[in-house]
Amino acid sequence: MGFEQPKVVIVGAGAMGGLFGGLMAEQGLETTLVDTWAEHVGAIRSSGLRIVGVGGDRVIPVRATTDPARVTEADVVLFQCKAFANEAAAQSVKHLFGRGAVAVTFQNGLGNEEVLGGILGTENVLGGLTAQAGLVEAPGVVRNFGDLPTYVGELHGGLSERAEAIAAAFTRYGLPTMASADIKRDKWKKLLGNVALGAISAVTDMRSFEIMAVPELQELVFRMLDEAAAVAAAEGHKLDVAEAREVLMQLVDTTGGGTGASKSSMREDIIRRRRTEIDTIHGAVARLGRRHGVPTPAIDAMVALVKGLQSQYLT
Repeated sequence: MGFEQPKVVIVGAGAMGGLFGGLMAEQGLETTLVDTWAEHVGAIRSSGLRIVGVGGDRVIPVRATTDPARVTEADVVLFQCKAFANEAAAQSVKHLFGRGAVAVTFQNGLGNEEVLGGILGTENVLGGLTAQAGLVEAPGVVRNFGDLPTYVGELHGGLSERAEAIAAAFTRYGLPTMASADIKRDKWKKLLGNVALGAISAVTDMRSFEIMAVPELQELVFRMLDEAAAVAAAEGHKLDVAEAREVLMQLVDTTGGGTGASKSSMREDIIRRRRTEIDTIHGAVARLGRRHGVPTPAIDAMVALVKGLQSQYLT
């Protein structure tokens, strides 16, 4: 068991899971994708994973399965499934833990680490975040929208040997990653962008840079960003407005590796008539706001709108 050349298992091989797995497998890291979407897994197994967009179009051979029980070894397990599937996902790969394996969640929203830790052991779970964006365009095909950094870190804060070793290994194998000394604060910084843009993209079917080009929508973006920043401060993670807006503008930049040309994953869920992560992202911030007495009217309105869209196809 070691992290210099880790065996990586990715639970959830959709947009980000597929992209991460493809990038690392392309550089020779032993990587296995696990997903319940049989057609997607079948396409990867028969023809390889095709990555298009940033970095050029290419096909990458990578292991893939729909049966987690067939995976017998892992050093690092990445959770890239939807947040509401975490409990079942963790149970499905629980057999991989107990000999030094660690879990890292790069998922959006709040509370993912706690769910995974309750099943796999909190000492076995690291936090993670990425500024990259991806999209599954067809079974076996993933689009890469950017080339932005990824982070991993200990939930209790500070730098650890394993976090630094994992970050170094991922970087060597095609996924530029840094170890974070305060991953919870960094995740809040990322969450501000998700809250500010995700639901608007879901409701309007617009890309990030298109949203920011409409003055009224830009005003709504900044209102939600300010509300989320106030909740973060109440949670002990003070992020000033200037810093938060700088992070946001990095996300909507369409030059220099930004991901502004992408729509939110929440929009993709609605298009595909799937359950969204509105409760884990916007809803989680709103609930914390109520706990701390911090009003979140703009966020509350977007939660209602997305829930309304979902109600048209979820029973």
